[in-house]
Amino acid sequence: MQKVLIIVGPTAVGKTKLGVALSQQLNGEIISGDSMQIYREISVGTAKPAEAELAMARHHLVNELSVFDSYSVKDFVARANAAIGQINAANHLPLVVGGTGFYITALVNGLQLGEQETYDSPVDEQIEQYLVRAGPLALWQHLHEQDPQAAAKIPYQNTRRVMRALSVIERTGHPFSQQQEQIAPLFDTKIIGLNTERAHLYDLINRRVDTMLEQGLLAEAEFIFTHKETIQQVKQAIGYKELFPYFEGEQTLDEAVAKLKQASRKYAKRQLTYFRNKMSVSWCDLTDYNPDAATDFAKIKQEVIEWLNNDK
Repeated sequence: MQKVLIIVGPTAVGKTKLGVALSQQLNGEIISGDSMQIYREISVGTAKPAEAELAMARHHLVNELSVFDSYSVKDFVARANAAIGQINAANHLPLVVGGTGFYITALVNGLQLGEQETYDSPVDEQIEQYLVRAGPLALWQHLHEQDPQAAAKIPYQNTRRVMRALSVIERTGHPFSQQQEQIAPLFDTKIIGLNTERAHLYDLINRRVDTMLEQGLLAEAEFIFTHKETIQQVKQAIGYKELFPYFEGEQTLDEAVAKLKQASRKYAKRQLTYFRNKMSVSWCDLTDYNPDAATDFAKIKQEVIEWLNNDK
């Protein structure tokens, strides 16, 4: 079974830095496990590796498509599988690095999907409006009429998931319950998760947003806003859509940035929930909040080496 090292965690905790460091020391190549870094036109809002980092390790699934192209979880799985095959054929170590948990579990477990869906995928605006008008229970009953199997597994109080399921049905014409996972994993994986104390994480996220604004996030967001009629997936990405009210004159820049920071913090919380519920992860803190970060990095490296050698 092919070995694949995976690095996950919420935004701003140092996944890219760790991936580059390990790839350099363990003869590895990086596959982006992020749903947005594949697009050439956007780099700031996607926290894409810097040019220096791209030069330090070979990267796959970065800057390969235009924002006007579609990119689904199915596309990711196909491209990532091909990259893993190429990397292993060269006797290098594949490292999947990213925060889009649904993409990564789809790759590792062979998740079969009926549509182009991500864990944080958008919901249909009309469905959101229906929730406001009719309430959570009526929304759930609407799902029960269309897909009783899915409704039986989703509490009516979980309105986000109910809306997601209805959006899948609306976009594909297929029941949400048709999504199934294979039982056996496709790869021999070791999953490293990066995290830090919550208050520190939120501070890192807030500071990252400020840095992104200094680096040109507003220009990227305006480009997406200007072309939102022909760009489908990216316009729903956190980091861009929160700035649209500013361009529409409905909010000040400070108000939009505050909403962006809030959305980013909430997304980090959802990421952590997903990783903890869906993956067997070895967690560590490599941020400056941890005084033993250097020692912990050495431990991670040793664990990975032992994992690589455990069947030799």
